[in-house]
Amino acid sequence: MRNPFRLTLNPELLRYLGPGFLVTVGFIDPGNWATNIAGGSEFNYSLLWVITLSTLMLIFLQHMSAHLGIVTGDCLSESCRRWFPRWANWMLGGSIMAACVATAMAEFLGAAIGLSILFRLPLALSALVSGVIILSLVTVQKYDQIEHLIISFVSIIGFCYLLEMYLVSPEWGMAAKASVVPYLGSSEIFIAMAMLGAVVMPHNIYLHSEVIQKRNWKATTEERKRQLLRYEFMDTILAMGTGWMINCAMVIVAAAVFFRHGVVVKDVSQAAETLRPLAGNLAEMLFAIALVCAGFSSSITACLAGGTVFTGFLGKEIDPQKKWFRAGVLITSVPAIVLIILLTDTYRALIWSQVVLSIQLPLTILPLILLTRSPKVMGQYANGRFENFLLYLCGGIISFLNILLLLTFFGLTF
Repeated sequence: MRNPFRLTLNPELLRYLGPGFLVTVGFIDPGNWATNIAGGSEFNYSLLWVITLSTLMLIFLQHMSAHLGIVTGDCLSESCRRWFPRWANWMLGGSIMAACVATAMAEFLGAAIGLSILFRLPLALSALVSGVIILSLVTVQKYDQIEHLIISFVSIIGFCYLLEMYLVSPEWGMAAKASVVPYLGSSEIFIAMAMLGAVVMPHNIYLHSEVIQKRNWKATTEERKRQLLRYEFMDTILAMGTGWMINCAMVIVAAAVFFRHGVVVKDVSQAAETLRPLAGNLAEMLFAIALVCAGFSSSITACLAGGTVFTGFLGKEIDPQKKWFRAGVLITSVPAIVLIILLTDTYRALIWSQVVLSIQLPLTILPLILLTRSPKVMGQYANGRFENFLLYLCGGIISFLNILLLLTFFGLTF
C-alpha cells in the first residue's frame, strides 16, 4: 500500500463522515459500560491504558477493513468466500456469527437495562420492547439514515458523560498517567481482556468493509480512489477518537465515584442506583439516558453486522431489504433476546460476552491480514511492509493477551 495519508481538512470531507461513526457506536456499547465500570470500580484508573492501546489497534484494523472494501468492492465476508477454501469459510463464518450473537446479547441487554432504569419496567419486558424497536429500525431504515441516527446517539452519550465527569471531579493527573503507562497483573487480566474485546470488536471489522460501500465511494480514477481512502482514514480517526474519549470517561467516572468510595459494582443497574447518593440524581438520569442510547444504537449495528456476515459468507446479496439479510438479522437477534430473558447474572454476562469477542478476534484479524497483503486481491493497494508489521503486531498482542487469560483459567499467576 504505497500512498501516504495526508490528513488535510477539506470541506468535501464532511460529505463522507458517517461510516466510521456507525462502527464506533459498537465500542461504546453496554458491554463497554460493564467492562469499564468493572475496570474503574475495581482497579481505579490503572486500566485506562487498555482503552488507549485498544483504540490505536482499532483505528488501524478498521481502516484496513474499510480499505479492503473501497479497493475491492467486496466486504470482508464476501472476500473470505471468494478467496478462501470452503472449510476455512465454515470456521470463519461460524465463529463470527457466534460473536455477533454474543455482541447482540450485550447490546439488547444494555438497552433493556436502560429502559428498566428510566421507566421501572421488568427486564424481560424491556428486552422485548427493545427488540421490537431495534428490529423495526434495522428493517425500515437505510444506511445513511441510520448513520444520522447513530451520530445523534453518540453525541447524546458524549454529552451525558461530559456532564458526569464535571459532577464527579476525578483526579486528572492520575488518569492521564494511567492512560499511557501500562500495568497488568493476574487479577486484572480478565477485566483487561474484556475491555479489549469491548473496544476491538470483530463484528465491527466485518461491518466497516460493507457500510463504506453504501456511501458515494465510487472512484473513476486512481487519484480519486486515493482521495477517498484519505477521507475514509479521517472519518475513522475522528469517529474512533470520539469513542476513545467516551470510553475513557466511563472508566474515569467509575473510578472517581465507585473506587473512591470503596463500592464494589456487581450490576449495571446497581451502578446507576449507586450514582444517585454519591453523585446526585442528575448523574443517575444521565447514566440511564446514555445507556439507552448506547444500547439502541449498538444493537442496530450488531444486527446489521449479523445480516452482513450471514449473507456475505453465503454468497447472497447484502441488502437489508432482502430475505437472506433479514434471516441473518433474526439469527443474530432472536437468540440474544432469549438469552437475556433466561439470564440470572446480567452483569457477568455482559463482561463474558466481551471476553468471547476478544477470543474470536484472532480469527477475524487473520483473514484481514491475508487479504490486504495480497497483490492478487488488492493490486497496487496491497499492504507494504509497515502495514503488514502493524497487522502482525496487533494480532500478536491480542493472541498474547488471550494466552495470559487462558493461563489464569488454570490458576496460574504472573
